[in-house]
Amino acid sequence: MRKPVTLITGANGEMGHGLIERVAQIPDTQVIALDLRPVDERVSSHCEACIVGDILDDNLLQRLISEYEIHAIYHLAALLSTRSEYTPDIAHRVNVEGTLNLLRLAHEQSRWHGTPVKFLFPSSIAVYGLPDVAAKARAGRVKETEYNFPVTMYGCNKLYCEQLGRYYALHYRQLAAERVPSGVDFRAIRFPGLISAVTVPSGGTSDYAPEMLHAAAQGKPYRCFVKAEARLPFMAMPDAIRALTMLAAAPVAGMSQRIYNIGAFSLSAAEIRDRVTAAFKSADITFEPDTARAAIVDSWPADVDDSAARRDWGWRHEYDAARAFDEYLIPTISDYYRNRG
Repeated sequence: MRKPVTLITGANGEMGHGLIERVAQIPDTQVIALDLRPVDERVSSHCEACIVGDILDDNLLQRLISEYEIHAIYHLAALLSTRSEYTPDIAHRVNVEGTLNLLRLAHEQSRWHGTPVKFLFPSSIAVYGLPDVAAKARAGRVKETEYNFPVTMYGCNKLYCEQLGRYYALHYRQLAAERVPSGVDFRAIRFPGLISAVTVPSGGTSDYAPEMLHAAAQGKPYRCFVKAEARLPFMAMPDAIRALTMLAAAPVAGMSQRIYNIGAFSLSAAEIRDRVTAAFKSADITFEPDTARAAIVDSWPADVDDSAARRDWGWRHEYDAARAFDEYLIPTISDYYRNRG
């Protein structure tokens, strides 16, 4: 007999650990964790099963279909922004074809057990593309429908996958004559730069913020790859995880759209540096912009308009900049390296 489960891909990533712990606390929820590498022992105890595999592997997907009754998918697996620029073909395969594989799986699962499969997709501010810094300053808080002209392969992938998910949720029929909905209940959040105190940065273009913190806590110098005045919206990881589960729990009847911005606080790289050096007096942080990576950050909004999420499903961030740094990031990262030493 197949077991009802929630599938979480990319389980070893920055968001995966915290999301597994939170989803596993939901009553009557069994988690299947999937990653290219063995799932970290810190979270494997929260899972019904941990599977090592590739979302591009058809045999693996058939195994999931045959062994489990999947009622929700949190699709975190992705090739991140910086690496995607070096390997755009691989990025397309992982980020687009992998997502399409899972949308098909969700559709098949819904047809099998007769109820919609919730598909939670973490998108990104990388879907935006402002033409220059002056336009970025004028734009202010950007809405979901504005400046959807990404300048990176990662941003293109995310924007396309948003539309694939929307298509599956609202328009897809396996046969042209069918009037039965696909059963895929797709929901996406465009996340700002995410900062985790628990996992080490892994190649995102906004990772200069957590990289400053981790370097300072280890007593290592850090050369920031963006300009001091570069500004982005950021969010503490606990808020990001809470947002995904809030959107998953939201009644579909109250959702006016399938893709939502969410925000918390907006800081320049210099303001982040100042917060880090205030906590770590010996921190050595300087700015040596990398032209290509800095240009990507300059194309992303300085802030986002998340009024739709606040209206439709009650989004409110809990961590502003002060609380994120003073209560979560600085003490947790400090303890982590102190205990390692």
